[in-house]
Amino acid sequence: MRFVKENCIFLFSFNLSVFGRFKTNLYMNPLIFNNIHWLAILVASIAYFVFGALWYSKVLFANKWLALIKIDASDSNATKGMAGIMGTSFITIIVTCIGLAILVAYLPLSGFVHGLKLGALTGTCFGITSICNSYLYEKRPIGLHFINGGYTLIGNIIAAVIICIW
Repeated sequence: MRFVKENCIFLFSFNLSVFGRFKTNLYMNPLIFNNIHWLAILVASIAYFVFGALWYSKVLFANKWLALIKIDASDSNATKGMAGIMGTSFITIIVTCIGLAILVAYLPLSGFVHGLKLGALTGTCFGITSICNSYLYEKRPIGLHFINGGYTLIGNIIAAVIICIW
């Protein structure tokens, strides 16, 4: 048990002495999850997920997206495992919303404009850049960068606005 506790403290600590003027360790508050609104996270996660259903529907980008990833929608194998994929996708969206809620609680942010700025920042700096970095090495088409990056950016904005106005 001591090993687990020490390693958890290591994972959630930042040694500020490397910056010279600080001579102490700053530990992340172990009660970090007490300061976030779980209902806001759930609502933001659902909104992000529903937005994804619209974004990747035939109304918006489904046909272009399917063409870029070279999936034939009429093939029966194309939909195998879809429940697991969507479930995992929803879990990753929840994790994103928890991260946004932690930032909102610790910065502290509130209101529509803060949510818009936070979502744009996280969507661009963490979402789009991660997608593009992977896609560059995978030599994916530029259109896929824009479709998936746009979804991530707007999804982060939607979630951050909901969490900030909660």
